Amino acid sequence: MSNHYVVTGAGPVGWTVATQLAERGDRVHVLTRSGSGPDHPAIERHRVDASVPGALDAHLDGAAALFHCTHGSAYAADAWRRELPATEAAVLESAGRAGAVVVFPESLYSYGPVDGPITEQTPRSATTGKLGVRTELLGARERSTTPTVSVAASDFFGPHVLTAHGGERMVATLLAGRRVRVMGALDVPHSFTYVPDLAAAMIAAADRPGVWNTVLHAPTGTAPTQRQLVQAFADAAGIADPKVGVLPSWALRSLGRVHGPTRELAEMLYQFERPFVLDSSRSEALLELAPTPLPEAAAATVAWWRDRRTAESAVGSGGGQH
Repeated sequence: MSNHYVVTGAGPVGWTVATQLAERGDRVHVLTRSGSGPDHPAIERHRVDASVPGALDAHLDGAAALFHCTHGSAYAADAWRRELPATEAAVLESAGRAGAVVVFPESLYSYGPVDGPITEQTPRSATTGKLGVRTELLGARERSTTPTVSVAASDFFGPHVLTAHGGERMVATLLAGRRVRVMGALDVPHSFTYVPDLAAAMIAAADRPGVWNTVLHAPTGTAPTQRQLVQAFADAAGIADPKVGVLPSWALRSLGRVHGPTRELAEMLYQFERPFVLDSSRSEALLELAPTPLPEAAAATVAWWRDRRTAESAVGSGGGQH
């Protein structure tokens, strides 16, 4: 198999996939509209708009896989429906011409509200809002003649994860000494996926044709409660008594009637008001992977956030202007 890979997007998933590939000795092209991406000798960064039909072709020659890690311009169903299907169609067409498998990071939205753990066999039949868009995208991948594999994960945390429940809403707030306020409930289980584990699963899936044209689950540890996740970050940061509270669901739903971004968050409250548990055991066995233990993952996450704050402080004080 070729050791040339292409990654679209340099968010937390794309960045981590590209870095892991480069660190194992592969050649990587990272394609973004801005030309951003990790700084590594094995990584080439290019300004490319993946939504333009044929735009990826020049970079896919000889590529073993394309990791499509871009996302919509806004966290909203209308933006997703306007942008994502056409972009994925263009990506699948380019990859098909090149003979490359396309690997997608995927959410759990298409499963909708469920009772009990979510397995790979749980029906993916949600129809409304952002949930329905994800179902439609999965359907288009299934119908495509280009080989694909989708690796579904729960809410992210880890290095480079910013705007997420397990990102700035928890870690940055905690390190700033402020009260962490979570959605839904503090003490019901909710699965969180460590982004390096998702990236490792996507890479392993790309290298295993036997799992192509399926939906897999990223290795995800035992579901903590949100209180327990905050405590894990606090323990890693050496914070003895983290302040934790809950954003009332009724308030989010009420504000969502007049405020679009809050309405998009409120749509997902079902995931936080009752147990929301991802079972990744079958995919772990297929990919021969296991989730990173929570204390280790929390420590790496806190260390990354602290390094980021130090770098921002240095720039703000003129330390980065030499």
